[in-house]
Amino acid sequence: VEPPEEAKVYVGNLPYDIDSERLAQLFEQAGIVEVSEVIYNRETDRSRGFGFVTMSTVEEAEKAVEMFHRYDVDGRLLTVNKAAPRGARVERPPRQFGPSFRIYVGNLPWQVDDSRLVQLFSEHGKVVDARVVYDRETGRSRGFGFVTMATQEELDDAIAALDGQSLDGRALRVNVAEERPPRRGF
Repeated sequence: VEPPEEAKVYVGNLPYDIDSERLAQLFEQAGIVEVSEVIYNRETDRSRGFGFVTMSTVEEAEKAVEMFHRYDVDGRLLTVNKAAPRGARVERPPRQFGPSFRIYVGNLPWQVDDSRLVQLFSEHGKVVDARVVYDRETGRSRGFGFVTMATQEELDDAIAALDGQSLDGRALRVNVAEERPPRRGF
């Protein structure tokens, strides 16, 4: 008997060394894994950092989403949600077009990770989000990231306090992040 299509979950932000077998072993904690598939780049044969797991029942799929969304695997927080049925348009939550208090942080030392950014900026207010940008191919830091503060005052305070400051011997570049124009899908 084929498991129902709704029993399939999407798993994103996977460490690149996780293969389909390790993915299946992880998700067996939520129930019976029918299919586990990490998606690979055809040219390079490297993991693309996401995959799909089909559980035997919809209930197990829901349990898997509950258990593994934001679950830490080798320092990466997984994104796990119900997979869209084939041909369906993915419903994304509407983007919040309110004021965004996003800060660009450049010239980061290579070893700085998201939690170190949170630690650094939380001295200047509430950190809503902090991310170091990593190279997809190598998995190494690209030396910059983004931090979102809760208010304009906290954003101004963090920029004033941290721009030009030395972190592990590197002078940080800290300024207001340019708003990206929405990407047009076609």
